[in-house]
Amino acid sequence: MISDSDLFPVSSKPATDLRGVTVRMAGDSGDGMQLLGTQLTNTSALAGNDVATFPDFPAEIRAPRGTRAGVSGFQVQFAAEEIYTPGDGLDALVCMNPAALVTNIDDLKRGGILIVNSDSFEARDLKLAVLDNNPLEDGTVDGFRVIRVPMTTLTRTAVADLGMSPKIADRCKNFFAMGLVFWLYGRDVDPTLRFIEGKFAGKPDIIEANRKALQAGWNYGETTEDFASTFQVAEAELEPGTYRNIMGNQALAWGLIAAAELSGKQLFLGSYPITPASDVLHELSRYKNFGVRTFQAEDEIAAVCSAIGAAFGGSMAVTTSSGPGIALKGEGIGLGVILELPFIVINIQRGGPSTGLPTKTEQSDLLMVLHGRNGESPMPVIAAQSPSDCFWAAIQAWQIATRFMTPVFILSDGYIANGSEPWNIPEVKDLPAIEITHPEASDNGQPFLPYARNDELARPWAIPGTAGLMHRIGGLEKQDGTGNVSYDPDNHQHMVNTRAAKIGGIASVIQPLQVCGPDSGLLVLSWGGTYGSCRTAVMRSQQAGKQVAHAHLRWLNPFPANLQEILARYDQILIPELNCGQLRLLIDAGFDVDTTGLNKVKGKPFAVSEIMEKIDQLTG
Repeated sequence: MISDSDLFPVSSKPATDLRGVTVRMAGDSGDGMQLLGTQLTNTSALAGNDVATFPDFPAEIRAPRGTRAGVSGFQVQFAAEEIYTPGDGLDALVCMNPAALVTNIDDLKRGGILIVNSDSFEARDLKLAVLDNNPLEDGTVDGFRVIRVPMTTLTRTAVADLGMSPKIADRCKNFFAMGLVFWLYGRDVDPTLRFIEGKFAGKPDIIEANRKALQAGWNYGETTEDFASTFQVAEAELEPGTYRNIMGNQALAWGLIAAAELSGKQLFLGSYPITPASDVLHELSRYKNFGVRTFQAEDEIAAVCSAIGAAFGGSMAVTTSSGPGIALKGEGIGLGVILELPFIVINIQRGGPSTGLPTKTEQSDLLMVLHGRNGESPMPVIAAQSPSDCFWAAIQAWQIATRFMTPVFILSDGYIANGSEPWNIPEVKDLPAIEITHPEASDNGQPFLPYARNDELARPWAIPGTAGLMHRIGGLEKQDGTGNVSYDPDNHQHMVNTRAAKIGGIASVIQPLQVCGPDSGLLVLSWGGTYGSCRTAVMRSQQAGKQVAHAHLRWLNPFPANLQEILARYDQILIPELNCGQLRLLIDAGFDVDTTGLNKVKGKPFAVSEIMEKIDQLTG
């Protein structure tokens, strides 16, 4: 019997050791680039590398094949050291057609490896990509190591004995590309072979075709003279523990489940599908065994109102969306504020305004979640900083929501939601307990005061149906204490001030802001998904002798209590944002400091080099 080790032998070519590699695969949305990238990510994580990924989806659901609008990509960096981003310049780029090449070639390092499916560079392919000349011949790829591989032809040849139609055979060419990339970087094929068997169980011809294509790609790398060597990346020295690869939306879902279990509550999600938030709904719907209840509402308004109803009923309630949906939820969220009920609103930010760039990342909803509701309606806001951090953001948001009796916003973005990284799985015993108490039935003849407050200004969370705890509910202003409808101007002033003071008081219980670097000079202040690129840029700048530090804000309302003291230490403050300066506006308005913005709204995350260039400019 022939074993997998016989079919995928260790290369006889010399291996070059690297500290890290950044690879991007790009092609049509139907070319399987996301699958190729996911498998490369998983095998690299299993090899012990630190890994970070960035999938890039086309904005159009069914863009015409071969067009620039239909290009789908997946970028992965795997390294022998701790990393914080999916990489900057590309070491290798795999392109399945001309459109993929021209939309991605600018990110490939000079001298980098460019692997192209040469079968897809015919006249028709060039026309679809709106190209007058073949980029393989007009100087576009000069300066790169170009490997022209007739992937379509070689894949058809590899599966010819299975009697498949050309259309079906061509679907296997991503596995050919996968085999070649796996060979080039010494990746183990066993996890992918197991994936093929599980994914296509009951379809033995498809399993065999994909195995043959994978093997053909591997053999091509070994036998062609285009490659003089392979490349090896050693295991990374990470904190001890059990790791798994996790995506941001998946981590959010798991964090919500954990928070529900820790607090003894049933988790309810009321949501309306929208990119890129829908995967939280998809993931949670799989966990009915944990008592999770998911409701796909008919619209965004129904979704948030169902969450408010669940919160009133005593459940852990959540609603999810992206920018356009959050706008529609605005009145309902305001209702949650005036009712002072605990629930979580998750906003996975994307490019806007309106439909904007639905599959691209942005940080442009900060001011909306802070101020985008009628009336004075303050809410706590926490922003996850990475895919794995989404797990902890969900738990912390629920802790604050139940302790202070308020809806809480969690901000993520398309970069975090679809990206992935290794997650050190925590021990259950190390997770924080979330203690929740409800007022008990009363028969002492005294009226229940639903808006009586504790020392932290939180009101009681009364469960409907509890004897003696009947009270009014609704969006009209409440009389403090009784909760009765009140139009008294002094009471309204008092209630507005009280709700604001309650949210402000959260600053005393959240973690103080931490600074990485010196106590003077230049401070890079970041939030959300810019964490990785800012941290990496500052570390490299420090290594180059720059007087620069980094602080990252997770709580954006309220700010950490020590923010003023930290900002006052620095002569200059750089605030990189994937918007036109929203955090900078808040910092300039609230603190007497000198700030500089670095702003980008291209639907792409910051490159480390962009931030380093700005640091160099400011530090001379």
